[in-house]
Amino acid sequence: MKHISSRDNPAYKRVLRLACGKRDETDDGGPSGHHAVLEGIHLCQSWLQHAGSPQLALFDSDRLQHNDEVAKLAQSVDARLCLSCEPRLMKSLSQVEHGQGVCFVVAVPLRSLPARIDHNSIWLDRIQDPGNVGTLLRTAAAADIRNAYLSQGCASAWSPKVLRSGQGAHFVMSIHEHVDLRHAQERVTVPLIATALENATSLYQSPLPPTAAWLLGNEGQGIDPALLALADRRVFIPQAENVESLNVAVAAGICLFEHRRQHTR
Repeated sequence: MKHISSRDNPAYKRVLRLACGKRDETDDGGPSGHHAVLEGIHLCQSWLQHAGSPQLALFDSDRLQHNDEVAKLAQSVDARLCLSCEPRLMKSLSQVEHGQGVCFVVAVPLRSLPARIDHNSIWLDRIQDPGNVGTLLRTAAAADIRNAYLSQGCASAWSPKVLRSGQGAHFVMSIHEHVDLRHAQERVTVPLIATALENATSLYQSPLPPTAAWLLGNEGQGIDPALLALADRRVFIPQAENVESLNVAVAAGICLFEHRRQHTR
C-alpha cells in the first residue's frame, strides 16, 4: 500500500476535490463521469457488500495500525487500490468532526428511466435539504421500496450529507436523478399518490393500492401544482390542530409504513 504525506499528491488532490462536492475531471479538463466519496466504516462496508470494489480507498495511517475495523476493511480491498494518508491529510478530507479514517472513491451507478414504472417508488419534487433526501431514501429502503425518482432541484443524491443520512440505502436502491416527473408520469402504470392538504382524504380512511408511486413535495412550497394535478389520489396525515405540518421525511415514513402495514402479513 502506497503512503501519501503531501497535499500535492495528485490522487489526494483528486479525492479532496470530490469530497468538496466538485466534479471529477480528466487531465484535459473534460468530464470523466460522476464519482462520489464515501466516508466512514459503515458506508464503505455497505459498498463492498452490495457493489464490490471501490475505484480507490484511502486510510488514515494511524487508524490502520490501531483500529481493527479499519484494518479489516483495508484487507478487503485490493492493495493496489489502497492508499494510506497522514492523519492530518485524512482529517482534511472528512466532512464530520470526528472522522473514522477511511474514504472510498466510487463510480455512481448510471440509471436509465424504465419504459414502464410499475413498481413501488418514491417521487421527490424539489426536496432541497440533503438531510431530508438522505432520510427519505433510508426510509424508503426500510419500507422495501427500491426505486426513487428525483426531480431537478433536489439535493444531489450522492452528495456527502445525503450519503451520510442514507446510511447505505443508496446501494440497495435504483436512484434516478434530474427526472422530469411530469413526463415520467406517462410511464406510470400504478396509482400516483400525492401527499397534500387540500382535496385530500385521510391516509387511514380508505385502503391503499398494493403498488403505488408516492409523490412528495418541496419543504416549503409542496408539490408543483401542475404535477399535483396528475396524481390519482391525494392523502393527508391527520394531526393535532394549530401546529405546523410534518417534516417531509417524517410524513413519508408514516405513509410508506402504513402502505407496508396494509400489504404485509
